Amino acid sequence: MNRTGYTLLVGAVGVQRLAELAISRRNAAWAFARGGVETGRGHLPAMIVLHTGLLVGAVAEVHLARRRTRPALAATMLALLVGCQGVRAWCIAALGRRWNTRVIVLPGVAPVTSGPYRHLAHPNYAAVVVEGVALPLAGSAFITAGVFTLANAGLLSVRIRAERHALQEAAAAAPVGTETS
Repeated sequence: MNRTGYTLLVGAVGVQRLAELAISRRNAAWAFARGGVETGRGHLPAMIVLHTGLLVGAVAEVHLARRRTRPALAATMLALLVGCQGVRAWCIAALGRRWNTRVIVLPGVAPVTSGPYRHLAHPNYAAVVVEGVALPLAGSAFITAGVFTLANAGLLSVRIRAERHALQEAAAAAPVGTETS
């Protein structure tokens, strides 16, 4: 894959992220209309900057450092990216209208335990971790892959703590005999 092809690949991922933000906004409105409670909003700007930085940084590194594609590495990383897209779609389908880029809990609603959530507590985050390595490495953007991976590890620790706290608070506030989301 040449630099132009790589730029188009990253652009396609960027378009997908914009589509996901539109889905997230729609789902947030739906959740709030049903009493959804948002927590952990403080880390959302950092997530937006980090994920935008991944896209911009990967393209910038490939062009500015004149990275050459390593065919075997690119093919492996593209296969991982395709797999990640499947996992992301599975997560969005399993959560339905409850899928969001924000931490919004619907009080009194049981957590989703179907689809990929039957196998892993945070399958979407697992896909993001793999994507954060695979997307830059598909173009040999080694620095971007490393920087994103380290920054994302810190951010995900904050994000997962916020989600767990929100779920625990919802469970504590729920009437006896109900489960929360």
